[in-house]
Amino acid sequence: MSVAAAVEEKIASKKVVVYSKSGCPYCQKAKQVFTRYLKSGKLKREDYEEVDITRDPQCVAIQTYMMKKTGGRTVPRVFVKGKFIGGGDDVVSKNNSGQLKKLLDIE
Repeated sequence: MSVAAAVEEKIASKKVVVYSKSGCPYCQKAKQVFTRYLKSGKLKREDYEEVDITRDPQCVAIQTYMMKKTGGRTVPRVFVKGKFIGGGDDVVSKNNSGQLKKLLDIE
């Protein structure tokens, strides 16, 4: 399976997918927001996945595909319902404005 096909399949398989790298502070920001939703039960564990590409042998290829798909290759790359919504600061901003809850269909 190609990197593009694998990424698209992963994004389509979950409500939220976060492509990240360990040690990345922006990734931690984004993941912390979703962790709060998971702990509160507003987001189900089966609807959420973090994909750490730090040690993935396809890391460079994944980031190259992300550049084509989203216009950026940095992490995190956050997808909600198959749509790219941004990185760490974007997730925090959308959460603070209430926009993230609307995207996730949660109250």
